Amino acid sequence: MKVTFPHMGNQYVATKVLLEELGVDIVIPPQCSNDTLDIGTKHSPESICLPLKVNIGNYIESIRQGADTIVITGSCGPCRFGYYSILQKEILKSMGHQLDFILLDPPQGDYDKFFKSVTKLANTKNPYSIIKALAKATKALYGVDEIDDAAFYKRPRERVMGSTDQLYDSFHKEVRKVKGYRAVMDLVKETKRKINSIEEDPERDVVKIGLIGEIYTIIEPFVNLDIEKKLGALGVEINKSLKISRWLTEHLYLQPLKLSSEKEIWQAAKPYLGSMIGGHARETVGYAVKYAKEGYDGLIQVYPFTCMPEIVAQSILPSVEKDYNIPYLCLIVDEMTGEAGLNTRIEAFVDLLRRRKELKHNEKLLSGY
Repeated sequence: MKVTFPHMGNQYVATKVLLEELGVDIVIPPQCSNDTLDIGTKHSPESICLPLKVNIGNYIESIRQGADTIVITGSCGPCRFGYYSILQKEILKSMGHQLDFILLDPPQGDYDKFFKSVTKLANTKNPYSIIKALAKATKALYGVDEIDDAAFYKRPRERVMGSTDQLYDSFHKEVRKVKGYRAVMDLVKETKRKINSIEEDPERDVVKIGLIGEIYTIIEPFVNLDIEKKLGALGVEINKSLKISRWLTEHLYLQPLKLSSEKEIWQAAKPYLGSMIGGHARETVGYAVKYAKEGYDGLIQVYPFTCMPEIVAQSILPSVEKDYNIPYLCLIVDEMTGEAGLNTRIEAFVDLLRRRKELKHNEKLLSGY
């Protein structure tokens, strides 16, 4: 068994740790690229959402490197992600690939089915070994997300432009070469130390933006055209509403215990969207309200073309924008999205936020006289 999995931001680091600790032979797909997207688009239904097309590209690139088993997380609720494993299996079968799919659905109370999938993937029924490896993978995932947070803070403040990106990109190259939990965590710790020690420019005017939307498109940098780097270079500090580590904690550890870390967010969304309609629409709205209350300068929603839950959220967010007087920009991405046009929209939006911030500052000064 040679296992591969789709890319989704930092998730590959945790999956690598989990499977290596269990002694499973893995193939990490190449970083997502235009080649990945071209392959996936060629073999996927035209109207399907962008993440599936990129996933198909990931699988085919891994199959070319010898992968014969694909592991994918599942979903619940009215979102097409719940059908990904079925559709992807049919697509790859029609191409002549005979593969084994291991689907890790959120337990939703059915732990027997969940652990059967886990033991098949781990090639062991020893619960201690599985739990130990899962704990290490979770810790690694939180560590890499902490690198992201450090980068979000440093990019708009660094004295030498590009310093953060140099360290960040180096980490993602090196982490593929090291093996095992300890080596990965040593690299995580050293990278965080280096990023946190980057010299800052105290005169830099930093704008704060809350990044909201569909989880895959705000987490996978290739799909959102490296929006976090673009915004950082424009002097913007971002905060992402969704992270893989938070998603894992929510679905694997908290929800089975009838607990949730998102109750505050659901409550914030309630005046606009009172129930879960699929995907992360409720979180999109709730975090928009949260960021507005915390004094963020603006909001950017990113989602894949035809994503129903985010279309609903998009129809609601202008009301949030009006009620909380916070500018909002919506970016919809698919395989036809042009980088130049996206850059222009982002730059214009940041200019708007910076001008608003300056006017507010001047009004505050005048009111003091």
